Amino acid sequence: MRYESAIISVSWIPSEAVPGMMRLPFDLGPVHYDDPPGDQIGDIPTLTRSGAVRFINELRAWVEVEDGWIVRHGHLGRGWIGRTKIGFGTRMFLFRAIAMRDIRPEPEASKLAVRFVQTAGGRPPLPLPRKLNRPPFVQIMPPVVWTTLGLTMKADGSSTPEVMGASPFPRHWIYDAAGKLIQKVAVTDFKSWSGDIFGERTPWGSEDSPAFVTEVETALERELSQTIMRGGTKPQIRTLPAGKTLVEQGQPGEALFLLLDGVLAVEVDGKSLAEVGPGAILGERAVLEGGTRTATLRALTPVRVAVATAEQISPEALAEVASGHRREEKP
Repeated sequence: MRYESAIISVSWIPSEAVPGMMRLPFDLGPVHYDDPPGDQIGDIPTLTRSGAVRFINELRAWVEVEDGWIVRHGHLGRGWIGRTKIGFGTRMFLFRAIAMRDIRPEPEASKLAVRFVQTAGGRPPLPLPRKLNRPPFVQIMPPVVWTTLGLTMKADGSSTPEVMGASPFPRHWIYDAAGKLIQKVAVTDFKSWSGDIFGERTPWGSEDSPAFVTEVETALERELSQTIMRGGTKPQIRTLPAGKTLVEQGQPGEALFLLLDGVLAVEVDGKSLAEVGPGAILGERAVLEGGTRTATLRALTPVRVAVATAEQISPEALAEVASGHRREEKP
């Protein structure tokens, strides 16, 4: 019996992800942010050529099982190098990114399980003059984007995917063997990526960067996030350091929040009930239930949120989001 499985990462640049002066080429052109990938991805070569994403790491593998034991195994996947859109208005040109060689250590194999690991990525096609925090202090070559993925396949046909590491920038979304979105790397850090990630501080040197992974939000929240960010009224962007609170339980408040980056803990009566990552819509229950915050939202990492108003989203959509957020009522 032959079994196949996969874990796939898609790397892309979300809006408002680049800080300071470095965001000017994005705000004014010719460089552009990316639209979020879909809940489901299909043909990977077509997606790569489209210019919609920057890099794809497809760790796909197989095992053959006889009499309950794994007798053979192998890799099927690879890294895919995307194309970057450069231009103004409708005049866009696609420039292919610069590939790094895929890293595939020898799988850890036994008769009952095989663990595959794959690192894939590359460099953006445009130079990025930047200061470094150590010699040579200035570099023109763009830093490296990558993910390191793991996949453990068992003799019973089951498999366990994992995100073992990732570059601090840009955003990385994680998909399963069927192309369904299952996880997100929650934190992006452009400053660290642009200033520190080169040479030995990459998997092609001697280091990887840890990845803070969160579960995905609902499809409705992803739809509403597009309304908030691109619905006409530009939202206010707030940043919060780790350990600080965005809102406090019991306080008045009617603003809605879209978590753009980082991880927030949802606390009720001093007890942490959940950790939410990018894409989550928050604060809707105060809007629907009398203007009082029903939970404390505490930053577990540095976070960025977009501040929206209730007028931007229909009451019906807010009610549907709220119905899934009654975490204190769930076992």
